[in-house]
Amino acid sequence: MQTQIQEYIPQPALHQVLKLLEHDNLVVKIKKERKTKHGDYRSLPNGKHQITVNANLNKYRFLITLIHEIAHFEAYSNYGRFIKPHGKEWKRTFQHLMLPFLNPKVFPDSLLPLLAKHFKNPKASSDTDAQLVLALLQFDEPNNKTYVFQLPLDSVFKIYNGKIFKKGQKRVKRFECIELKTGKVYLFNPNAEVELLKYYKNE
Repeated sequence: MQTQIQEYIPQPALHQVLKLLEHDNLVVKIKKERKTKHGDYRSLPNGKHQITVNANLNKYRFLITLIHEIAHFEAYSNYGRFIKPHGKEWKRTFQHLMLPFLNPKVFPDSLLPLLAKHFKNPKASSDTDAQLVLALLQFDEPNNKTYVFQLPLDSVFKIYNGKIFKKGQKRVKRFECIELKTGKVYLFNPNAEVELLKYYKNE
């Protein structure tokens, strides 16, 4: 486990992370990129508990995601399985588990104020915190990914499931985008990953 995990997280966080994973019935698996989630937690029928995290995440996002999922395991263990997945018990647990990592040995100075703000009231997905997400993107390996916030107004784009949209105006924190096939309006997070369609004909 140590050899596997240390490749994906900041080195100063390793000791504390391994302490959190000292459970015989808790398994961590590292998965290929999944478009709809960065990680998940599952209670398995055999009594084991499984956490998965995407391998393509940069080390800071990987650590946040891993602690997010460990918090699910800890919250269900401490409060029972009938609590809300991202309710107050999970939030308190996530805050408590994350606190030892919020220091300049683990995270760059540029991220710490954003993380401190985020963890005053952590959300079900860090992707809803656009400011934090955009800051984390700076630490990704160079890639050819495109995000909604980068597209000009009225751009036509495709998402992972093949649906095609036209970008509209920003409404507070998210962008209104029209699905061309149905005319329905959807709200997109600024950091949603998309494929720009330069040559699209609405047939």
